[in-house]
Amino acid sequence: MTDAVVSVSLAGRDVSLSRRAVLLGTLVVNVELAAVVAYFAFTNAAMTSPAFTLYGLVWVNTALVVFAGFDAPDAARSTRRRAAAVAVAYFAVLAAVGGVVGAASANATPSLSVALLPPGWGPALLVTGFGVDAILMPAKVLGYAALALLLYGAVADAAGAGVAGVLGLFSCVSCTLPLVAGAAATLLGGGGALVAATTGFGYGPSTLVFLVTVALLWWRPGAGFFTRG
Repeated sequence: MTDAVVSVSLAGRDVSLSRRAVLLGTLVVNVELAAVVAYFAFTNAAMTSPAFTLYGLVWVNTALVVFAGFDAPDAARSTRRRAAAVAVAYFAVLAAVGGVVGAASANATPSLSVALLPPGWGPALLVTGFGVDAILMPAKVLGYAALALLLYGAVADAAGAGVAGVLGLFSCVSCTLPLVAGAAATLLGGGGALVAATTGFGYGPSTLVFLVTVALLWWRPGAGFFTRG
């Protein structure tokens, strides 16, 4: 008797989810909903933009799905190191463009504080020190890490296929568009300011581009998608 409870074919790919995955996903969503209720019940915050709260949870849950279901391609150690270097650089660029990290003012005092934003976007850790300002919102940090992981797989796949594969990485729309879309998502989101985070301005388009980027990077030729039992 198989543990799979959902098994469908999407765009020529077999997608299957185990009973354990479904139960765990349901538990996570219920915990998140309880956290949202508790946040607005026990803080002075008002839910002026329900969609904004939803966007944060979409970013977090999408990232968790990537971490749980992504199968990294087999590759030589040297290939994995190069792919990891590209992925780390990609994460750093997204973090800088998206306002997760930035240069602090010359007279900034080192500090560490927590901003109680809605679940998903918060609690956000605010760090200033060593010439750097960082706004570590869970949605952004996890979302960008998920994109970097998917890019790691794309680069490892391309390198493993030799010169033709590397050229294919930069000639296939499904592989190159996410690199552009990932940067565009941060620009559309205006995530560089904490004020933008509290109002939710621009996060609708940002979330859409994030989801498209994840889908294109994951659904590239040769990529796994919950192929494990």
